[in-house]
Amino acid sequence: MQYVAFGPSQTKVSQVMLGLMRTRGMKEGDLSKLLHAALDAGINAIDEADIYGSEDLLGKVFAAEPGLRDRFFLQTKVGIRRDGDITYYDFSKQYLLDAVHASLERLGVPQIDALLLHRPDILMEPEEVAEALTALHDEGVVKDFGVSNQNPATMERLQAACPFPLVANQVQLSVAFAPAFEAVLNANMMKDDAVMRDGGIFEYALKHDQVIQTWSSLQYGTFAGTFLGSPRFEELNRELDAMAAAHNVTPAAIAIAWNLRYPAKMQAIVGTSNPAHLTELAKGADVSLTRKEWYMLYMAAGRKLP
Repeated sequence: MQYVAFGPSQTKVSQVMLGLMRTRGMKEGDLSKLLHAALDAGINAIDEADIYGSEDLLGKVFAAEPGLRDRFFLQTKVGIRRDGDITYYDFSKQYLLDAVHASLERLGVPQIDALLLHRPDILMEPEEVAEALTALHDEGVVKDFGVSNQNPATMERLQAACPFPLVANQVQLSVAFAPAFEAVLNANMMKDDAVMRDGGIFEYALKHDQVIQTWSSLQYGTFAGTFLGSPRFEELNRELDAMAAAHNVTPAAIAIAWNLRYPAKMQAIVGTSNPAHLTELAKGADVSLTRKEWYMLYMAAGRKLP
């Protein structure tokens, strides 16, 4: 396993991160096995969110196994609000404070290592958010702060008011979903691939020493499904299979390695609930793809270089 230096404290955090979005409803024993499989594979980072509905389950596992929580970098996200039949985004000061304290209670922990603002709230007032983050930091319940799915303009607006660096941005990326890369590679071209829709998220991360955490790391489209074994991606799967054989790992591990090859601080979130599959995915962090291999996969997903 390879690691990145996270935040001002430079905490050693695994490049492969266990995402718990799909663990709601699992049995405590099964989640415990998954967590221990993560540790055995060198994964020391967990990604949660209040909206996932699994924080209480994780809290029960932590309570049953003293010391287990301390072995993980624990991250959760707040900001998506469900109110009756409507779900919307809320970065108001009181909502953020209430949401974080509710997460801490469900998790049964006094502190989390990182808090991400989940999705952008277009009605965000940066000074109000900064007041909430400052209160949480001063209280000692959150070490580091970040965002998810935010473009550079939004981050700069928030960072101007916030006294703490936004040390992570969680965004969608996979070999079959990389519009941000397509825009860079097709710059100044009269084609749809040249349209920059993200505002330069990855370049911003490099400039500001920000960790990029990739979600849907094995998916295409927006929750459209996995490209692994999909007939829509026959050429990509042939290349993944060939590289997997050459590197003695699974095709899924090669796909994870593709995400991690970008020269920023990268983490790939994997949401499997299968310990054996998690072990195989973790091996992707130890595969260093050559430029040729990376571009071969990029084009095998149905793209062309200009």
